[in-house]
Amino acid sequence: MTETVYALAVASAPPHRPFIPTEVRLITTNERAERAKLSLLHPQSGWFHRLRADYALPSIAFEPEHIHVLEDADGRPLCDIGTPEDNTRAADTITDVVRALTRDDDGALHVSIVGGRKTMGFYLGYALSLYGREQDRLSHVLVSLPYESHREFFYPTPKSELIHSSEPNSRPYDARDAVVTLAKIPFVRLREGLNPGLMEGTASFSAVVAVAQRALPPLGLKLDPASQMVSAGGESFTIKPSLFAFYWMLAERARRGQPGVHWSDTGIERELLDHYGRIVHQESGGYERAEQAYGLCAKHSAYGRGLTAENVNPTKSHIKRELERRLGRRRAASYLVKPLDPIPGTRYRRFGLDLPPDVIRIAGDKVTEPEEFGVIRDDRPEEQS
Repeated sequence: MTETVYALAVASAPPHRPFIPTEVRLITTNERAERAKLSLLHPQSGWFHRLRADYALPSIAFEPEHIHVLEDADGRPLCDIGTPEDNTRAADTITDVVRALTRDDDGALHVSIVGGRKTMGFYLGYALSLYGREQDRLSHVLVSLPYESHREFFYPTPKSELIHSSEPNSRPYDARDAVVTLAKIPFVRLREGLNPGLMEGTASFSAVVAVAQRALPPLGLKLDPASQMVSAGGESFTIKPSLFAFYWMLAERARRGQPGVHWSDTGIERELLDHYGRIVHQESGGYERAEQAYGLCAKHSAYGRGLTAENVNPTKSHIKRELERRLGRRRAASYLVKPLDPIPGTRYRRFGLDLPPDVIRIAGDKVTEPEEFGVIRDDRPEEQS
């Protein structure tokens, strides 16, 4: 840990600026935690305090409470990772710590995978891949021989500091002569593929990995008008009828290889109302409100403005929000309503789904009222079109 802080704060070479952490966290086993408290944080001889003093580093928060001790399934501190159950607990704890530390949008995390069991380093790097932001970094510290793994070496000292190799051929070395560098490790950031629920709470490492794995499935979109069920990106969920009708209309067009639409297109109101009428009763209040809004109601046509940017753009935004809430931004990106080809002679573009026709499926041609079959519905109040 002291080697990493030294490399970040002291040994950074141009054009890289020093990275002086405001806080240090250590994830380790119980026995190693006790060692850290004595060797690093002892008030008189702690090497972490000596490092700061030797190089006049500013205050860095690192106290015993910043040391995260791994626990077994019964909540007892682990002295080592010796069983598959211990391994699982270590993975979950590491995931929890990284998830919590990446919630602060204003902070940057530098994760060093030095020390510990190889599986711990793997889990720590993988947890950062799952939750890491653009500003976060991953590294491994490199120390020149014979100082690497030397029990008496903590960092290159500014003044001569003798340390001795082990018996039987013990010899002195000067800690000042050590060379410490960081090997920066690129990693794939999967955070955008996680749904918002996994950014909070205490989802296990395996659960988060399973969701991230589903973030990269083959493209596929299935719509079930009978239940307003959308199946995409490995998830299935319902959306409000008015949103579903709009999305269904665009999916049908993409499936048939037809161009996108624009709110000013002639006849688009009738096409949208036709899809909406195949979901809800045409005698319902929701259908009548849609007729009025689109100017297609004989009794109230004077009150309708047809489709306009004012009622189309919010619908697209609501669909985007629902898809991203259910799928996460990375998975949702392929299924969003997007600008398509430009409309000749104007500054506008048509919009629609940019999906290959062969990945879109629509369940059934005839739609029966959902209540007759007890299928899943979204019971939230229907919004006005």
